[in-house]
Amino acid sequence: MNTMKWLLRREFWEHKGGFVWAPLIAAAIMVVLVAGVVGYGVGADKFQNDSITLRVDGEEVHRTQMSVLATGHTRTEMANVAANNYLAVGAPIFLVLPVVAFFYCLAALYDDRRDRSILFWKSLPISDTTTVLSKLLTALVLAPAITIGIASAAAFVILILAGVAVSAQGVNLFAPVLSNINLYLSPVYLLAMIPVYVLWALPTAGWLLLVSSWARSKVFLWAVGVPLIAAVLLKWLDYMLVLYGTTINADWIINNVLETLLLGLVPGAWFMDGGTALPVRAQHGADMLSLLSASWGSLARPEAWVGAAGGVAMIAAAIRLRRWRDEG
Repeated sequence: MNTMKWLLRREFWEHKGGFVWAPLIAAAIMVVLVAGVVGYGVGADKFQNDSITLRVDGEEVHRTQMSVLATGHTRTEMANVAANNYLAVGAPIFLVLPVVAFFYCLAALYDDRRDRSILFWKSLPISDTTTVLSKLLTALVLAPAITIGIASAAAFVILILAGVAVSAQGVNLFAPVLSNINLYLSPVYLLAMIPVYVLWALPTAGWLLLVSSWARSKVFLWAVGVPLIAAVLLKWLDYMLVLYGTTINADWIINNVLETLLLGLVPGAWFMDGGTALPVRAQHGADMLSLLSASWGSLARPEAWVGAAGGVAMIAAAIRLRRWRDEG
């Protein structure tokens, strides 16, 4: 356990730029842009325009009527919506995660062979299994946890800025929002989705680590090119077979196998193919608890476990290749 802890620290130190600074820069840009808009609006009295209307509970509310919301049921409803859905603002930050994790997995085992540092690591009393698993945990657990922390902090700051903007229109939502328990539980709900993310991301992570441990060069072309060429060949073969009255159902293979190899690291990938319905309410979107429940419910689908088994098999192959393949 102590060995794994130090290996994880090593991966964090060596890839801090991708795991920390990339989402942090994205978060900073978002916060600065929102702060600039709010600051300009408040300073220039843009929010005092009487023609401004807001949509609350499906109805348009004129700015001159906003003071009525300060003591009504709608004020509490607005606070509930904000507290339950504010993390959606951090979606652009979460898009940084699959890019960073993709290239990290792709280079995780290849770089050690390229610069011959694998010879040093093999001289230490650390097994290949422990080394590969440390890289897997870094990509599928550590990186998402860091991203969730940064995105949650950025979304909270943006929520406060939005509260300032709403206050300029005569409605103070700070008390009901900050006293709402879901405001603080939403990041916890996201953290609780990490095991689901790990299972759905295993095929992609396993494929990238396998290519990283096997390819002598041009790992990106091997990792992306092979599935894309396979997709083209399958579509061509399917087209040719249709002429003879049969089919291999190429679209199903592409959607359920090839896309899984490349898109599994995208957060919420289990909602992308329509197999799991995204819980969206008519007026308020999807709160984090519903999203958490639907995410765990996706594990009832057989393809989740079949893909995870395939990912484990590819990871085992990557460990074996690393054990015997140490050329640069």
